[in-house]
Amino acid sequence: MFMKRILLLIILGFFTVHTLKAQIKTVNYNVVNNEINSNNPLPSEEPFFIRGILPKDIELVAVVLNRSGKDSQRGDEYSWKRAFDFEVSQYEVFVSNPLRSNEAYDLELFFYKRAEKEQMEAIKSSIDDNLESYIRANLEVTGGGIKTNNSNQVMITQMNQIVEDALEDYRHFLGRDFKGFSEIVRQKLEQKDRLKLKRARFNILGKNKEDNEKAAYADQYIGELIDIVQNESDQYLEESLLSLVDIRTVSNYPTERKPGTLPLNIGYGSIPIKRSLASTEYLHGPYAGLSIPLGNRTFTKFLGNASFSTGVFLQNFESSQGDQIEGQIIGLPIYAGLGYKIFRVFRFNVGAVSLNMDNGAGVSQHHIQPFAGISLEFNIWMGLNNRR
Repeated sequence: MFMKRILLLIILGFFTVHTLKAQIKTVNYNVVNNEINSNNPLPSEEPFFIRGILPKDIELVAVVLNRSGKDSQRGDEYSWKRAFDFEVSQYEVFVSNPLRSNEAYDLELFFYKRAEKEQMEAIKSSIDDNLESYIRANLEVTGGGIKTNNSNQVMITQMNQIVEDALEDYRHFLGRDFKGFSEIVRQKLEQKDRLKLKRARFNILGKNKEDNEKAAYADQYIGELIDIVQNESDQYLEESLLSLVDIRTVSNYPTERKPGTLPLNIGYGSIPIKRSLASTEYLHGPYAGLSIPLGNRTFTKFLGNASFSTGVFLQNFESSQGDQIEGQIIGLPIYAGLGYKIFRVFRFNVGAVSLNMDNGAGVSQHHIQPFAGISLEFNIWMGLNNRR
């Protein structure tokens, strides 16, 4: 009988799950008026799309969402890119991480188009010049060798930063970031530590004066280093970049306020009994109660599924020996414990139940017994007047 009731709960639960299919919401962005969702709050605690009319020649649209007052560098970024050469009139950006209810967010929309040939040549030339200037400014030729103002690692880090700063308003068409200079550059920098300029006359032909030989040898090394660094940056810039055209900002924009919910549990549980009885037996019965989630399931899955649960069994019990087993305070057994939600509509509960047990001599004794059960969960909406 007990297993039949559990099976009935499972069948009913799966039927409920398969009927709960929601469509993903879409909000529209008006680039002309810089207006989103017709000035209505953004969806909260669920993914959604941002859709808008695609301006002329725009190849990439990126959206950065960040809670107002927080570090803008930690915002979530989402993007849409034109697929090949297909003609489209709209873009649609999928915001996969839900926003928090009743919060304010800052939105930034970045619009990119393909960089023109002249732009590509200019940015490549600028990066090459800056890298050459940096290397020449940091290498010093002395009688004992080539000295640097910074360590090899610092030089590589700073050269990486030169490239990244120059590309701040550009995106690689394939979405690839500049990975930094390779191990070849590191090895070339380490090579200078092994150079002995006093033997330079044996490495450079056609020179008569030792000082000229040293300078030529050092210049050869510096030139080779510059060529390697420029070749690696140029290789990254071989593919056409996307150039930033405009940034549109919507600040301190609210999200919709979700109504609070209180989960109601209706289930079936089992209580093992072994006190004055001859042997352990199990009492089974229906129960109903409330669960208080330990977190928001949208953002913290484990704590959102876990809960503190309390309620009552809907009947009193009688042991196989005829002993009466009842609740103490309200005449029905009261339980409390922890629960965990599974398959969206079931909650597995374990905890303790308060019982009065008749020992057969007319004396009732109070006991705390463990229990376990499984229930269906239904949300009771709170604050209906605030629901949007």
